[in-house]
Amino acid sequence: MKELKYILKPKSVVIVGASRIPGKVGHIILQNYINDGYSGKIYLVNRNEEEILGMRSYSRVTDIKADGIDLAVIAVPAEAVPGVLEDCGKAEVKSAVVVSGGFAEIGKQELQDEIVRIAKKYKIAMIGPNCLGVMDPRSRVNTLFLPSYKLAKPEIGGISFVAQSGAVGSTVLDLMAGEGFGISKFISYGNAADIDEVDILEYLMEDEETKVIAMYIEGIKRGKDFIELGKRITKKKPVIILKAGRTEAGATAAHSHTAALAGSYEAHEAVFRQFGFTIANDISELLYYSKIFASEAAPAGSRIGIITNGGGAGVLTTDAIASSRHMLLGELSEKSKSELKKVMPPLVNIANPLDLAGDADDRRYRDALTSMASDQGIDMIIVIILFQTPGADSRLAAEVVAMKEKTSKPMVVLSIGSEYTEMHKMMMERSGLPVYDSPRAVALSLEALYSYYKYKARFG
Repeated sequence: MKELKYILKPKSVVIVGASRIPGKVGHIILQNYINDGYSGKIYLVNRNEEEILGMRSYSRVTDIKADGIDLAVIAVPAEAVPGVLEDCGKAEVKSAVVVSGGFAEIGKQELQDEIVRIAKKYKIAMIGPNCLGVMDPRSRVNTLFLPSYKLAKPEIGGISFVAQSGAVGSTVLDLMAGEGFGISKFISYGNAADIDEVDILEYLMEDEETKVIAMYIEGIKRGKDFIELGKRITKKKPVIILKAGRTEAGATAAHSHTAALAGSYEAHEAVFRQFGFTIANDISELLYYSKIFASEAAPAGSRIGIITNGGGAGVLTTDAIASSRHMLLGELSEKSKSELKKVMPPLVNIANPLDLAGDADDRRYRDALTSMASDQGIDMIIVIILFQTPGADSRLAAEVVAMKEKTSKPMVVLSIGSEYTEMHKMMMERSGLPVYDSPRAVALSLEALYSYYKYKARFG
C-alpha cells in the first residue's frame, strides 16, 4: 500500500523517454503532467536532448542529483527498459510505471522476467509493462500517453477504475467524463508483471478517497490471494467487475493482449458471486452500476415506485422491473392515494406506475415525488421524464434534482431523447442524480444496488 502511494501520490517524478516531438509517447506524457497542473518536481531523461519544453533533460537517471525520486515513468523501447530500471535502482527511485510494450504479451517472457528481477532487486514497485499507467485527479498525476484533446477527463469523485487493458480503460474514462462521473483513481496495469490486481484492490480497499471500485480484468494471477481479499473487500465498499475471456477464443485473445491466464469464466463468476462482487456483462453495465453505487445509499427494500409523463414508458419500465430477479412494484398507501387525488387533475390515474400525463410540469412532479418519498411502501423511485412533452423543461430538471436532495431513498431518472434531452440529462447528472436511457438499464442498476447491500447487511 505504501509503495502504491509513491505511484499515485508522488512528490517527484522522472519521465524516461521524454520527447520534444509532438505525438511521441514521451512528449504526450510530459505535456499531460504540465497541463494537469502537477505540482511536484519533474525530471526528464533523454540521451539525445539537453532541453525539452524549457526543462533540462538528463542523459541517465543516475545523472540527476536528487535525494531519491518517488516515481519513474518509463517510455522507451522494451530492450532498453532493463538498463533504465538498473539506473532507477541505483538512483533510489521508489516506484515505476512501464508503459512500454513488447514483453510477455508478444512472447518475450524472458525480457519481462528480467525487469521483474531488477525491480525486486532494488525494491522498486512496478506497474506494467504494456500499460497506460495511472491518473489521480487529486494529485494531478497522469502517466497516460493519450492526447488531452482526444480524451475527456472526468471530474474528481469517488469511483476508482482499474483496467488491465489500456484501450478499454481509456474508453471507459472518456465515457465517464461524458456521463458526468467523478473519479478518484484510474489504474491500468497491463501485464501485471509485479503489481497486480490483488495489490491494487488491497490499496483501494483502504483508500478513503475511493467509494466504489470498478474493474476490467482479463486474468487473475494469484487466485488464492484474490479469494482471501474477496472475503473482505465487498464488506467495505462495492466492487464492480467486468471479466473478459469468457470463451475459449476470448481467453486466447486475452493472453496475446496482456499475457493473462484467463482461466475458466464459470470458476471466476462463482467466486465473484460468492463474495458479493457486482458482475457486469459489458462496458455499458459497468457504467450503469458505477453510476448508481457512486450516488445512492442502501435501499430499505426492493419495492419500486414509478413516476412518468408517458404511459408507454411506464409500462416498459414496469416490464423491466417485473422481469428482474428481486425487484417488486410497490403498492401506494391509502394515505398517498388520498393526498395525490387532492392535487392531481382528474385524468391522472392514482396508481403505481403513476402516469402524470403528457402535460405534466414541475409542480405535478413535485407533488408526486413528495408523496412517494414519504410512502413507507416504496423503497426506491424511478422518475421517467420525456422531455419531448410540453411541460418538461429546465424547471422540471431542477425540481427533480431538488427533490432528490430531500429524500434518503434511492432515486434515479429514466430519460430518452436526443439533443434537448441530453442537455437536461447532463444537468441532472452533474448534480449527482443518476440518469439512464433505457428501462433495462434502470432495472439492472437498482437490482445491483439492492443485491449488494443485501449481501453487505448479511455478511458485512
